[in-house]
Amino acid sequence: MQTPQLRSPLVAGDGPLAKVPAPAAFLVVLALFVLGVLVGGAGGALLLGFLAMGLVVLLAGTWHLLSRSDRVLRVGLLAIVIGLAIVQLW
Repeated sequence: MQTPQLRSPLVAGDGPLAKVPAPAAFLVVLALFVLGVLVGGAGGALLLGFLAMGLVVLLAGTWHLLSRSDRVLRVGLLAIVIGLAIVQLW
């Protein structure tokens, strides 16, 4: 009898993101977002920009695996993060 795997990979495959635990990735994203919003100004925009770049990398790496609705949702989320980064500059 096999025991269920409790840790599923963040991204399928053998790349570096396959070894990252999903809770750790979530906490990093949450920390970047909260710090980016709370810091404000150019520093906050920079943190949100880093978050947006990470989202672009993940989106590009998983694009072919996503359904149309998942793509729309993730592109919308990316637009929100970019919009917040721009707003932080004002």
